[in-house]
Amino acid sequence: MYIRNVLIAGFAAASTVEAYANSTIREEQKIWNVDHLSAPKGKRFLDGIFNVVGGILGGFGGGGGGNDEEPQCPEVWSQISKTLTEQFLGNGQCTDAARAAIRASFHDCFNGACDGSLILANECSNIENRGMERLCSNLANVATQTKVGVADLIQFAAAHAVKTCPGGPTVPVKVGRQDSNTPGALGVLPGPNVPGDTLVRSFASKGFSPIDLAALVGAHTAAKQRHSNPSKPGTSLDSTVGTWDNKFYSETKRGSAPFTLPSDKNIANHPATAIPFTTFAVSKGAWDAAFVPAMVKLGMIGVEDDGLIDCTSALPGGSRKRDIKNSNIFDRLNW
Repeated sequence: MYIRNVLIAGFAAASTVEAYANSTIREEQKIWNVDHLSAPKGKRFLDGIFNVVGGILGGFGGGGGGNDEEPQCPEVWSQISKTLTEQFLGNGQCTDAARAAIRASFHDCFNGACDGSLILANECSNIENRGMERLCSNLANVATQTKVGVADLIQFAAAHAVKTCPGGPTVPVKVGRQDSNTPGALGVLPGPNVPGDTLVRSFASKGFSPIDLAALVGAHTAAKQRHSNPSKPGTSLDSTVGTWDNKFYSETKRGSAPFTLPSDKNIANHPATAIPFTTFAVSKGAWDAAFVPAMVKLGMIGVEDDGLIDCTSALPGGSRKRDIKNSNIFDRLNW
């Protein structure tokens, strides 16, 4: 299990390097295409890891280069960050507003593109987006007052919310997306009862590997259910809903969480996602290492990287260096 954890971190290292440079993970994770699900899962998992780790070792020898001067993040994002902290942190824990912000990133992007249509096309009024109405209104007001893009604000708020939750990693975030008031397609967002096969294929169609899927669902560590079981509104999906830890994974597997969505249980048990899900249950570092590039990729669906400006420095903490210092040596492989 220990070796497996290191390999997971190694796999995520490749993804993170690529994500930070290009803000999207492309061809290297096609080894996890669902067409490969017929192979024995242990061999398939290890083959995928070794292929990617081999790519890392080869890539480290390449030449450098790049721009000497990077465009600076506009100061307005640091001002917005202070406003969001007031909304996202309460009594030392992340708030319901932070939970909604993390969810909003997925709901704006997955049904089309990260284009702000969740707010600009009033998608927040759709039944599949219930519970985010107040957040959408608040972010719309912030965007109007500060004159920033709505699409950028949604993704910045999500990265800010993750970092605001105690224990949350720094998710690199860029600004410069194109806003759109054209609504995304209805019925694309997966519901709480979706089978594992459907989830794996749905995410694969958007360029996400099973590891990405298993990592992203971990955001439910800070989530509450409100509509899956109306008789238990506001029930958390793990026992420490105000902090960013990996108890969601262990409690979902054991069946000891206050509430578990059937779709989450399906991810925990599916042959393509069970191994990373189990690994994340025993290693928060491995989960963070996989979650960060997956979240970066999510925030870039349908977005061209050209001309975007890195505003990671405006997030709480201001840098991923703090994450490196606070992680153990194997977790640092990600950076």
